[in-house]
This record gives sequence, C-alpha cells and structure tokens, in this order.
Amino acid sequence: MPLVTSTEMFKKAYNGGYAVGAFNVNNMEIIQGITEACYEENAPVILQVSKGARAYANSKYLVNLVKSALECYPELEVCLHLDHGSDFDICKACVDDGFTSVMIDASSKPFEENIEVTKKVVEYAHAHGAVVEAELGTLAGVEDDVKVSAEDSSYTRPDDVEEFVKATGCDSLAIAIGTSHGAYKFKPEQCTRDENGILVPPPLRFDILDEVVKRLPGFPIVLHGSSSVPQEWVKIINENGGKMPDAVGVPEAQLREAAKSAVCKINIDSDIRLVMTGSIRQFYNEHPDKFDPREYLKPARANIKEMVRHKLVDVLGCAGKNHYHD
Repeated sequence: MPLVTSTEMFKKAYNGGYAVGAFNVNNMEIIQGITEACYEENAPVILQVSKGARAYANSKYLVNLVKSALECYPELEVCLHLDHGSDFDICKACVDDGFTSVMIDASSKPFEENIEVTKKVVEYAHAHGAVVEAELGTLAGVEDDVKVSAEDSSYTRPDDVEEFVKATGCDSLAIAIGTSHGAYKFKPEQCTRDENGILVPPPLRFDILDEVVKRLPGFPIVLHGSSSVPQEWVKIINENGGKMPDAVGVPEAQLREAAKSAVCKINIDSDIRLVMTGSIRQFYNEHPDKFDPREYLKPARANIKEMVRHKLVDVLGCAGKNHYHD
C-alpha cells in the first residue's frame, strides 16, 4: 500500500473515539520497532520527521526507510508527516520529497501572520496531494528545534479557531491545552506528589478542548507534547548512569480521555527516546565488554516495539483500526 494522507485516518478516528499515534522517527531501528508493533496490532500510524531528524539523517534516507517498511508490511496504513515545519520552504521541500502530510508551526507569530503563512503552505500542499496540520496556541518545553519558555507559552483561544481554520483551509489543528514538549514537561513546583512520592502534573484543560470541539464540530484536533515519560524507563536510565531527576509527562489516562473526544492524533516522541536510551544504558551496564551496535540496538528496538504496542492498545485505542482491512 502506498503512503496515505491522514484524511481518512482522522475521519475514522473522530467517529470511532480513538486517536492515531504519531511517532517521531530518526533511524532504522525506531522505524522498525514502530511499524512492527502497528502491523501486529493492525493499527494505522503516522510516522513523523522533525527538522532535527532531517538534519541528522537526511530526509531522503528517512523517506526511503519508511518506504522499505511499507514493502515489508504492504497492508499497513502509513502517513509520512513533517513535524513542526518552521516555514514554507521546509514544508515545500518535504512535500516535494514525498511526504503526505506537513505541519506548519507559525504559532509563535501574530494571528494574522500565522494565517498568512499557513494558507500559503496549504495551497502548495493541496495542489500536490498532501495535507496540512497547523497550530494555534504555543506549548512550553524543549523538543529538537522547538524551544519555548513557560512564560512564552499560551493556551489556544477557542474564539480564534473558527476564523483560523476557515481562513487557512488547514486539514487539522494542533491546540495547546496544557501539554508540553520534552521529557521535562513540568517543573516540580507545578506538580503534586501521589502516595508513592511520584510527581503528578496539573490536569489538561479539557474545558478548552470541549469549547474548541463546539466551535469546530467534526474537525480533527491534534495534541503535541503528549509523551507520558514512563517512570520505569526514567528509573532504568538513572540506575544505569543517567541523571534525569523530576522528568514527568502527561498521565496516560488523560491522553485516553482526549482520544475519546475530537483528538485524532497524539504525538509521542520523548517516550521512544527514553526507551532507546534506557535500553542502551542498561545493556552496556550489563555487558561492558560488548562493542557491536547490533547487539545493543536489537533490545532497544524490541523495547520500542513493546512501548508502541502499549500505546496503541491502552492509550490511543487504535489497535485493530487499520482501515486497509475494512
């Protein structure tokens, strides 16, 4: 099956009360772990490439790795998406490289300028068979080239969404309701502690999400900064030489609740990085004499696969929803 856009994925997800997982990819092992899990769980998937990933691996390598995965699993429904495109040129380059979806993130610009930039990307992408995700509101945190301080972050204003979507023609909208980029999403002083001493972040602003849904009935919503930062992997990293105090993510129960609403796409990045880093640190702590990359990348790939499987089944609710088989 060729690469697809997210259009049909999102229609099914919206009506079915689940979200499609959007996983950032940087190398072969990450792509293998994700696609194997999605194939076995019969789930659609969005594979995302950030500006940082393009600089690290070269866009053409990543595009062809994704196409190789499709050759291995021709039944799998895959959308190839640019994550956080910063301007028209990078969005155009990705469309020209064969991406079926791009995100233009002009959320840091004034409202009218955001509309202007987004509309230009939409016109080019639609003319070439691709779809566009835009963003209103600004998430705090650090992820690749996205660096936003807490002071500069802002929730999405529901009053703006109708005008923005109508003026730009975008196909989906990323909103800010309290998620945050990176593994250090929330400062300790923003959190409470549960009975086990684990940091618990403030709840997501579902009131904003509900109001956006009222303003945009049937329109697909996207959540960025939605990694849950699994504490078992933070612990593994720290027990094997790492130093990640107070790394905390969005509770999975809140993500599942969002997926039952209009949220059709949930971005997951930091969790994959944690699993890969933890797996490699643990391997070398247990096997200090090893030096073959294949030996430490194999368990990392297997652990990524199991993490993705868990997300598909227990968080996103999209297992069994690959509509290639409908």
